[in-house]
Amino acid sequence: MKIIQKSQLTSFGGINFVFDELIRLKIDKVLNNYLPCMPTQAQYSWKDVFFSYWSIFLSGGDCAEDISKNLRSVFCNNPLVQAPSPDRLLERLKGLAEPKMLIEKNRAKTINEFSLNDKLSDLNLAIYKKLRLSNQEKLVLDYDNTVIFTEKSDSRRTYQKESGYVPGVGIIGNDVVYIENRNGNSAPHTFQEDTMERMFEKLKSYNITIDTFRADSASYQFLTVAAVAKCTNRFFIRARMSNSLYDAILKIKDWKKIETVKGIIYRSSTTFVPFKRAARDYKLEDLLQEYRVVVTKETRRDGQLDLFTNEACIYSAIVTNDFEMTDDDVVFFYNQRGTQEREFDALKNDFGWNKLPFSKLEQNTVFLYLTAICKNIYNYLISHFSKIVNGLNPNFRLKKFIFRFICVPAKWIKSGRQYKLKVYGFG
Repeated sequence: MKIIQKSQLTSFGGINFVFDELIRLKIDKVLNNYLPCMPTQAQYSWKDVFFSYWSIFLSGGDCAEDISKNLRSVFCNNPLVQAPSPDRLLERLKGLAEPKMLIEKNRAKTINEFSLNDKLSDLNLAIYKKLRLSNQEKLVLDYDNTVIFTEKSDSRRTYQKESGYVPGVGIIGNDVVYIENRNGNSAPHTFQEDTMERMFEKLKSYNITIDTFRADSASYQFLTVAAVAKCTNRFFIRARMSNSLYDAILKIKDWKKIETVKGIIYRSSTTFVPFKRAARDYKLEDLLQEYRVVVTKETRRDGQLDLFTNEACIYSAIVTNDFEMTDDDVVFFYNQRGTQEREFDALKNDFGWNKLPFSKLEQNTVFLYLTAICKNIYNYLISHFSKIVNGLNPNFRLKKFIFRFICVPAKWIKSGRQYKLKVYGFG
């Protein structure tokens, strides 16, 4: 009995150009090199698993079921990628999970749950170097924690009073280079010095040298700053107000008046040695250093006086070991890390971080890495294809890329023992 299967037309024909580009870059070989060997009887390779899952988000989907429901025509007779069933896809990803760490803080009853994944961290950096080929000498690393609200079986209450996870994320430019997931009851500052050590050690192992580090006030603690200062040339960290910092502010006499759209502010800088008490407690006084603090103050509208300075002002301070930049340049450079919120927005809304598929912390860490790699790949794709295809801009969010590049009618046809992609239009 002879069966003739008619080729199906897909409305997501542009995804085939993505597959072809990833294969040209040998991303499939990178997957095989950094992931466990598949069983000999396995029908699908790691290329099939990862390419299929990435195609979900690059085609506008948000869950594994889209493979069988909405993207079936993409993989019909596709010579580049075979798509596993959603159940098989998720089972393969669960198998990549690594046991979480349980750490009890001294004199506290809280058990902190940390989820690392060494295999996927290596894979992420290997693909990052393959895509970016970073030739920039002075790399800037931004670190921050973001709250992912979720009602999973093991999720805990976050500092924002809702259940979820609080992963720490390292970003260079707009590429995710490190993820360390933690349960919601583990505050961002908890054991952050250990996270810094692991992150910088992992980057160093891939010859990624960080020149400058930026972070919010959760990193403003003695051991964290010491770890960062050891691994970078410069750092810029938002300071939390303390007695020693107030003493430094009181020594400032010359304030520069600056007119902004929101009103008048005052700015100046001074030097001081923070964390003296913490250094004594840890018996690490030799790590104490003098840093520069750039202070901006704004008049309070309610006229309430500050208890320490006796001024009706709101203060914000940035601590740095850079003594050359002007005060305004320090503030401007630090404020550029605000773009990290845009990256978190893209991860949550474009690449599925708001819809975690698994029930356990360590399994969802696999998903966070999988989709972060997808985002890094997208950054490369939009930059690459915007040079070739009219109507694409390297600054486009994923939605525009899908409308203008992925949503192209196409089908695979076999002619002369070769598969050819027949494209019906390219908007």
